[in-house]
Amino acid sequence: MTDPTDLPVLLVVEDDEGLQRQLKWAYDGYTVVAATDRASAIEALRQHEPAVVTLDLGLPPDPDGTDEGFATLTEMLSLKPGTKIIVASGHGARESAMKAISLGAYDFYRKPIDIDELGLIVARAFHLHGIEEENRRLDKTGDVSVLGSIITSAEEMLKVGRTIERVASTNVSVMLLGASGTGKELLARAVHERSDRSEGPFVAINCAAIPENLLEAELFGYERGAFTGAVKSNVGKIELAQGGTLFLDEVGDIPLPLQVKLLRFLQERVIERIGGRQPIAVDTRIVCATHQDLQAMIGDGRFREDLYYRLAEVVVKIPTLAERPGDAVLLARHFANRFAREMNPKVRGLAPDALAAIDGYAWPGNVRELENRIKRAVIMADGKMVGAADLDLPGVLNGGGELPINLRAVREVADRKAIRQALSRTDNNISGAAKLLGISRPTLYDLLKQYQLTA
Repeated sequence: MTDPTDLPVLLVVEDDEGLQRQLKWAYDGYTVVAATDRASAIEALRQHEPAVVTLDLGLPPDPDGTDEGFATLTEMLSLKPGTKIIVASGHGARESAMKAISLGAYDFYRKPIDIDELGLIVARAFHLHGIEEENRRLDKTGDVSVLGSIITSAEEMLKVGRTIERVASTNVSVMLLGASGTGKELLARAVHERSDRSEGPFVAINCAAIPENLLEAELFGYERGAFTGAVKSNVGKIELAQGGTLFLDEVGDIPLPLQVKLLRFLQERVIERIGGRQPIAVDTRIVCATHQDLQAMIGDGRFREDLYYRLAEVVVKIPTLAERPGDAVLLARHFANRFAREMNPKVRGLAPDALAAIDGYAWPGNVRELENRIKRAVIMADGKMVGAADLDLPGVLNGGGELPINLRAVREVADRKAIRQALSRTDNNISGAAKLLGISRPTLYDLLKQYQLTA
């Protein structure tokens, strides 16, 4: 059973005791603390420091007005500015909403209260508060990074960093497996920089970007007269990396005939240039990368198994950005700060709606896509803060302010993503995931069944 003391605290400021009981019963995923007036609300705020507050503007001694509610809102925000306060009222809803938001309220809800809809607003407020707390922590401690160049706070990526640290000082061949945009070249450079070869050259070649008939010459070099147009000898990439590291990106695109020649180099550590007759000894470490399934390619006869085992003495699997909880926001802040300095100094950071949009997007293009989106947003931003609209992300609120899908679908997408992240971070432990999500185990089981998810 979940320990109530471990649940997030939700402060309900409401003088209707019946509604208080209803909210306590409905929000079993939170520790609900109730207050009935301004004095008890401020006392509860000081004692419990809740992340989220629901505040009825009609408080005694003026239950039919809004002055006491607005006074409570102002005092709460002056004491704890980061608190997400959701204001509820039935009095002059539009005017009250505008005034509440201008005073710093997170959101406004018109009475009578719909428990499910208010619950969605509360959950979203807790989520955003968590993002902002992490940002404040990082402002104090700096970006969390590994290997000097990889910014992350996700355990999945920290494991990769620890593996790189261990293998860098050895001379084994390293294969980096990961989707496009996950930072394979950065990790290859990290292997080089932490090795005994760090004083030597780091040479990179993208095997997919060079036509098949030219790739051999790029890798092994050629002698003068070896073919039409070879007016002078040329040193290949393997030789250029002498004493250092050669990074073969997209190694799965190397054609089969050239795989044989590369295998010979790995076995004997000698090469022959095209048109040459003298073997040349080369001391070069190989680090390679691919987004392809080499095991499947071996089965299809498109990649040599013996070459695979020469290249893959150590295999490092790089998680996608979607598999690195929290890193999208962390990296976005880093990129926004960097591009603001370089391109648009008036930009001071990312607005809360932008942070929520970044955290909720799947990032199919991984870190490269995130970097490009943030760069564009910083350049195009008109104000001091980059907003969600500046990011122009699919499925995110645009300038028209309309959702492309209905509220139920939005909630389901958010629920599914949060549940998957929680299960991933707790290694599919139901109790741990429920605790991360701020709900009970039975509630999580119900959601798993409702969305047909498996733990």
